[in-house]
Amino acid sequence: MAHTVADQLWQMLGDAGVRRCYGIVGDALNPVIDALRRSGRVEFIHVRHEEYGTFAAACEAQLTGGPAAVCGTAGPGVAHLVNGLLDAKHEGAPVIAIAGDVERGIMDTGALEELNPYQFFQTASLYTGRIVQADQARAVIDQAITTALLEGGPTVISLPGDVAREPATKSHYAPPRLDATPPPASEADLAAMAELIGRSRKITIMGGHGCRDGAPAVARLAERLAAPVAYSFRGKQWLEHATANAVGMTGLLGWGGAYDALHSADLVLMLGCDFPFRGFLPTDVPYIQVDKDPRHLGRRVPIRLGVVGDVGQTVAALLPRLPARARADTAHLDEHVRATERWRRKVARYVERGPQIKPIRPEFLAAVISDLADDDALFFADTGTPCMWAARNVAAGRDRRFMGSLTWSSMASAAPYGFGAALSAPGRQAIALCGDGGFTMLGLGDLITQVRHRARVVNVIFNNGQLDFVNIEQQEAGFVPFGTDLPNPDLAAVATALGARGIRVEDPGDVRGAVAEALAHPSGPVVLDVVVDPAALAMPSHLPKPTVEGFTLSVLKRGFGGDLPGLVHEAADNARIV
Repeated sequence: MAHTVADQLWQMLGDAGVRRCYGIVGDALNPVIDALRRSGRVEFIHVRHEEYGTFAAACEAQLTGGPAAVCGTAGPGVAHLVNGLLDAKHEGAPVIAIAGDVERGIMDTGALEELNPYQFFQTASLYTGRIVQADQARAVIDQAITTALLEGGPTVISLPGDVAREPATKSHYAPPRLDATPPPASEADLAAMAELIGRSRKITIMGGHGCRDGAPAVARLAERLAAPVAYSFRGKQWLEHATANAVGMTGLLGWGGAYDALHSADLVLMLGCDFPFRGFLPTDVPYIQVDKDPRHLGRRVPIRLGVVGDVGQTVAALLPRLPARARADTAHLDEHVRATERWRRKVARYVERGPQIKPIRPEFLAAVISDLADDDALFFADTGTPCMWAARNVAAGRDRRFMGSLTWSSMASAAPYGFGAALSAPGRQAIALCGDGGFTMLGLGDLITQVRHRARVVNVIFNNGQLDFVNIEQQEAGFVPFGTDLPNPDLAAVATALGARGIRVEDPGDVRGAVAEALAHPSGPVVLDVVVDPAALAMPSHLPKPTVEGFTLSVLKRGFGGDLPGLVHEAADNARIV
């Protein structure tokens, strides 16, 4: 049989490091999938929804650092890829999408399932190539692979079935080599940083995902400057455990002394952090921002100095230029570390009393999972209140990882992320912290896929019967919560019917035993369906004035609308943290 364009595709993807392709087969993709079958190099993971597969691929790519592939057939199948590709773009995951396309002879005729890949993927792809003849294939595939790996994000190869069958043009392919040692900032920028730091007395560090490979250097910098270290959710996994100067997070997920540490500083070092919630950042404090992506510099707040460079390399080069701080200079640090400890004691009340409080407090559930999970466990949080409980009650560690749709903020990412992790890192616990809305949106259908692959994913459902975070957002805006209720079945029973291990928990005294059982399950997925208190509030450490006003207005509307019993119940449930 002749070596076809489809054969060439999988040969090049395999050479570049692709190990799995997640997707659904169909008409336009049939020659492509047949070539994949014959190659034997790339495993095909048949999912029930293309979006689920794209989330799983995004997780695999982030965990391994190598590329992962997804596929969808022409038209509707391709359309189902786009939300997951947008997530991959925002999370920086090298995902290569194989998009089935209509045959060349009917392009631009309004054919069944036809779409323009350039227009459709414009916002979701770093590069989109359409192969319309065999001698074009090598260049398009090469560019898709190179862009995905070097720029860190998704690319799309649109391939009609008739072109996929054509004999390939003979050519040589060498995969791109990644630079493992990104450069530090320039000498001029290092000197300017040292000069600004030398003139400041109260310095706070705000670290993000860009601290991934530089956390030890950032910790040394924090110690040298006696600087509190705040961090974003993506930065939590790198910095929370790395330094005794950690003071938590700001924003609606915020906890600890981070907000005040930032606002009382006379200089903020923003390191590898593109924190999007500018309302929680001071605007009257000078910033030094360090990021390897120059597009991030200054786009959230005005900055005094923008520095392009790898955080770890830049901080390591900066440290010899800085004098040690005297012990008398630690007042700024001490104040906010103490505030963080007070905050921990305050929110710990519901954790310590958790076995006696019914309905089950979600922060208690999250804390038990954190306590019992392995030191190298992988955690994935659905957008919504599971992110809040993960941010506050699941402890980071040197080998623990926190992932999800954290910068795109799509619902329903936790379960597919957990699946991708179970396949690509099979020796580690994959713990998906799912909202009931997210799990029933996408995770439930592809639970069958987890069962089929005997994937060891612990799907923990925070079952509060509502879109909890949307409920909070509506109250923040001064609205009466509406349209957020979610009547759910017994999700553990549904899971059991689908072949998974289903465990339902309604009594707080059963939480620890159920979590231990779920984590120890030897083979295949678990659905731990925990009925948690829908009235539990996740109060950030700082509430902006408009948020307070919105909540107050919402409370008044509910009270005058006849929901006084509900308000009294919520107040009683949350009295210890308000």
